[in-house]
This record gives sequence, C-alpha cells and structure tokens, in this order.
Amino acid sequence: MMENTVHTVCRQLVASCVKYGVRRVVLSPGSRNAPLLIAFAREKSIEHCVVVDERTAAFIALGMCERSNEPVAVVCTSGTALLNYAPAVAEAYYRHLPLIVISADRPEEWIDQDDSQTIRQQGVLSSIVKHSCHLSSRNSEHKLWYASRLINEALQQAVTSVSGPVHINVPLGEPLCAVSEDNEMLYPIIEVVRPEARLSQETIDSLSSEISHTSKVMILVTISQPSHELQQALSQLAALPQVVVLTESIANLHDTHFIPTIDRLLTAIDNSEKPEFAPELLITLGGAPVSRMVKEFLRQYSPARHWRVGCDRNLIDTMQCLTHRIDIEPTTFFASISGQCRAASSQYAALWHDREVVATALHNRIVDASPWCDLRAFSMLFPCIPEGTVLHLSNGTSIRYAQLFDAPQVAASYCNRGVSGIEGSTSTALGASLVDNEQHLLITGDMSFGYDISALATHLATSRFKVIVIDNGGGGIFRFIKGPSDLPELEELFEVRRRQPIEGYATLHGWQYFHAASQAELCEVLPLFFAESERPAILAIETPNEINAAVLRKYMRRARE
Repeated sequence: MMENTVHTVCRQLVASCVKYGVRRVVLSPGSRNAPLLIAFAREKSIEHCVVVDERTAAFIALGMCERSNEPVAVVCTSGTALLNYAPAVAEAYYRHLPLIVISADRPEEWIDQDDSQTIRQQGVLSSIVKHSCHLSSRNSEHKLWYASRLINEALQQAVTSVSGPVHINVPLGEPLCAVSEDNEMLYPIIEVVRPEARLSQETIDSLSSEISHTSKVMILVTISQPSHELQQALSQLAALPQVVVLTESIANLHDTHFIPTIDRLLTAIDNSEKPEFAPELLITLGGAPVSRMVKEFLRQYSPARHWRVGCDRNLIDTMQCLTHRIDIEPTTFFASISGQCRAASSQYAALWHDREVVATALHNRIVDASPWCDLRAFSMLFPCIPEGTVLHLSNGTSIRYAQLFDAPQVAASYCNRGVSGIEGSTSTALGASLVDNEQHLLITGDMSFGYDISALATHLATSRFKVIVIDNGGGGIFRFIKGPSDLPELEELFEVRRRQPIEGYATLHGWQYFHAASQAELCEVLPLFFAESERPAILAIETPNEINAAVLRKYMRRARE
C-alpha cells in the first residue's frame, strides 16, 4: 500500500476533490503545505503541475477551469502566498468558474504571534468566493468528522447551482513531511441530488407568445461557453423576421443569421436613426458586455421589456431597464421556447442585416485607406487564424479590436472579462492550452504581456501555444478612452512609452521569436508563425502609438456616408 501524508484531513480533502470531479490541480511549493502537496501528488487520478509564482499558478488553474468546464484546484502555502491568488479568484467569481482554492495555514495558536509566514488567512477571500471554510488542525475523530462535513459543503458550493470559487483553509502542524501507510478509513462523500430545472408549459406558452407578438426583439449574447444546443435554439429564433441576435466576440456562437460585429455595425448608425433600431423586447444572456457602445445604445433607447436569462447570484441590470429575471440556464430556456415562437409581421431583422452590409463596406473602406497601425494589423491577423484554433484575448487593445472582426473559423474564444484586469492573460491562456490537444493562440497587448511574464518562466507551454504581442508602446488604449486622452499627463501617468524586450523574453525561455513592423513584414511572417514547430512561438507586431489612436477614433466616430 502506498504511503501518504500522516495528516488525515489532507487525505480526506483530496479524496473529496476526486469525488467532486476535480481532475487537475496546480501546486506551488512550500513548507507548510507539504502535507497537501504529498496528498495531491500521490493521487493518481488527479493531474498536477507545479508553478512557483502563486499569482501565475492561480491564473493557470483559472484557464484550465475555463476550457475544461470542470473544477480545478490550486494549492499554496501559508502567509502572503494566498493573497497572490486574489486577482484570479475575483475573475473566477464573476465568471462563475469552480476554482477550488486550498491554502495551508499555521495552527490557530500561532496566528499573530510573530511566527514566520503567518497572516490572518481565515476569510481573507470571503468577498470574492462563494464559500469559505476553516478546517481544524486537530486529529480527533469528532474534528475529522467536522472537517469532512465542511469540505463537502465547500465543494458542493463550487460545483452546484451557480458555480464559483471556494476557499478551504487548512491549518497544519508538525510533522509536515511525515508519511505512513494510507490505511485509515475516510469519511464517505455526501452526495447531492438536485432536480433538473425546467419551465412549466404555462410559462413556455406565455413567453413564446410574447416573442411571437412583438415586432422588434433583440437577443444580446455576451461572454459564454461554447454550446451547440444553445446555438441551435438561437438559430431557430434568429430565423424569425422580428428577431435579431447580436453576439460579442467571446459569445462563442456562430450562425449566418447572427450579427457578430456589434461595434462595427453601431458606428454605421446615425443618432437620428437609433430609435428605429432600438428593440421593444431585449433578451440578454452571458457575462459582462465588452461593448461600451451597445451598453450606451440600450441605456439611451431603453426597451419596454428586458429579460435577463441565466442563473445569476445577483440581480443584474446592466442596461438599467430590467423587467424580468428568468433564473434558468440559457440553453434550457431557449431550447424550451424556440420551437414555440412564431413569425410576426416585421422587418426588424432585415433592418439590422441590411445595415450590417453597409457597415462591412464602410469598415473595409476605412481599413484599406489606413496606414500601418493596430487596425490594419488586426485586419490581417483575423483571416489568417487557422481553422479550429482556440483564441484567447487580453483586456484593453486586443478584445476591443476583436469586436470589429469576425472569425467564424475559431473553435472558441476567451477573455478574462469577469473583472477585465490585464494581469494573468498569458497564464490563463497557457492553463487552457494544457487541458486539450488543440492549437491555442493568445493575442495580447505589450502591457498585459509584460505584466504576466512569469507565465513563460513556468516552461509548461507546448508547441501548440502561440502568442501575438501588439507592441504599440504600452497604454495606447488611453489615447482613445475619453478622459485620459484629454489630460496633459497622458504620456507621463497613463502610457508606458517604452517597448517591452519581447525578443529577450523569448530567447530567455526558449520560445521561437518573430517580428513585424509593417504590412509587408506581417504578410511575410504570418505563415511562418502559424506553421507547425517544435517550440511555442511569440510574434511581436510593432505599431505606431499615436497613429493607432487617431485611426481608431476616426473609425468609431464615422457616420454613414
């Protein structure tokens, strides 16, 4: 029989993780968490990787969670190590991702006693987790039963109802590295049986009738996981003449009836025309919207009715006009009503699709007339992304430009839009690339790339992982955002104004490196960058800071000609 840690509570915790579907764990080295490291490493049904930097480790686990749709654990030692998890935990909280945070701690009697690596860890993440618990460091039968109950409660909170991160704090005393034969009986896992949520026939009839008798229905899909069933149901609704389906770049839904480039289209609508395009019934689903333009449009031209579909923890009224909260999974909702809705006498969908044609022509005209800049680079990048690639986008420049381009060949698209931070973009994408055998591409800004450079130091990246860095001098987005762009301190306080040593980072960590600083160079280098190789690759695309902002402002302010 294999030896394991002498700390029964750690073995109980790992056994419980297995039962609740945890198949991956990211471990960070430490002394106080040695019993947890031993217990996880010796559990053969859970894959583990080791990442020294706890902030990077948490984002890698987040990416695994995001891509696999499964709970993923992350384990750290005591002290400030736990605080480094906070950015990724906050992202998981607002994205409803089941991240299992497990921290080792000193026994209670040593807190605030000037013992090394000791802080007040209990509840330190309470505002950004669904649930937190503090286990006992005692090994009595009563305390172990209590610990087992707390573990079950935490893991159930992570994976049932509205998923989300949980924090399990484990105080551990000496001896930390002692092992013995793993022959002690553990407490059984408490199983949960939950009835499947369904709409009543009366509700289905009522809601589908409302859609059938409304002449202007808009369905807005923001950040969502890929779902074939949801796509089928929405495609059926989008075929109705009164229904228009708008999808953001990370909605992970593609259909010829959908409009995937919302910002591109909205810039082609004059203010005088906007009331005509405004919906009477708005149905929203997914996470936080990327498009500031669509939020402003729907807040200014509020629909009479707004249905929010999804199992949310909070009452979410982003557009300030919510009338119905439909607390059920979107796939279940739309699959239930799509076949019951009937066509209304309406030209609403045609109005939007006709304008989409105009917007595309205007878009192409501006791109073709633009000098070398971010917009031109993105226009070349998106058509070249290989079929079936999993695309990751950092916050700031990358996700904003992605809203202007369609990439139906992409298998899935992701971005940390829970709290929209720039930290952790590379680590999250790297973590996602470790759970499958697909090609993964991250398009990131130079500030975000530099912020998360420790992801490269993990040496976990494979040849299937590629990174494109938009090297525009840092902070170019602030030249476009109203407020910072008007301040005399713009260059001093908001922009980095220096180039990242991207080639140096690539060389240091053994990555292939490519560079382009013009349209001709990018055209030449893209096939080489996307070609199969034995190492992960980085492509730095150098663009001029001031020109980027000027072109984008002109693009966004254009009116229909």
